[in-house]
Amino acid sequence: MKQSGNTPPFHIGRRGFIMTTLSAGFALATQPIIAQTVIHTDEAALDAGPIDVPASGGALPAYRAMPAGGKNLPTVLVVCEIFGVHEYIKDVCRRLAKAGYLAIAPEMYARHGDVAKMSDIRQIIDGPVAATPDAEHMADLDACAAWAAQHGGDPARLGITGFCRGGRTTWLYAAHNPKLKAAVAWYGQLKGAATANQPKWPIDLVAKLKAPVLGLYGGQDQGIPPEQVAAMREAVAAAGKKAEIHVYPDAPHAFHADYRPSYRKADAEDGWQRMMAWFGGNGV
Repeated sequence: MKQSGNTPPFHIGRRGFIMTTLSAGFALATQPIIAQTVIHTDEAALDAGPIDVPASGGALPAYRAMPAGGKNLPTVLVVCEIFGVHEYIKDVCRRLAKAGYLAIAPEMYARHGDVAKMSDIRQIIDGPVAATPDAEHMADLDACAAWAAQHGGDPARLGITGFCRGGRTTWLYAAHNPKLKAAVAWYGQLKGAATANQPKWPIDLVAKLKAPVLGLYGGQDQGIPPEQVAAMREAVAAAGKKAEIHVYPDAPHAFHADYRPSYRKADAEDGWQRMMAWFGGNGV
């Protein structure tokens, strides 16, 4: 059964939701799935499933997983790839829940289309991804943090992690929320062209970082060249912020995505361990 709470005071416009429920299975644009590497985490001893989060414009679909009956749990916001909250992202939430966290993944593009049902990546990027303002992402993540605080989460121990486009959003959220304790960005683009909906990129916001950030990147990522990573490291050092970027030399983009050919088991597992240590070492 979906749960809801009191509407938080976020006003980013009243655009309604095109998508009102989460999609099942894996996103169409990621087919075919590499079944032999897919990780499946069961729901034993967990409270897990879809929820409705009160947000601007209505109820934001999201997925939540947590230890059954847990209270005052450290909370991790999980930011999806451009493919939405499909089975991979849900499983990431369950993995975090098994480690003692309340994990919540909002459907970031729900006002602009069901990205999980789109088979063309270009349609996703040029459509819902381009149409969704960064400010909308920030407000929806704030709404999820507020929901979690009312449903078993400890607001004093808030973290965030995200993958691909969600990695970019993770950096932005670390510059947005002063209550955030730690962030882990998986291969999120650091630099790009400014648009009306995405006016700033992580490298533009280094001086505003409010929480320690761990970046996990692939040395063979064709979309995030080494010079972009080097520039981000220099910017972080110049700003005196607590942030680390670890690069896996032989890994491509999306090396954590166990359902895709890009998956690199050893690097994904090492990155997960680094993420957990980063959260634990920074109060999440």
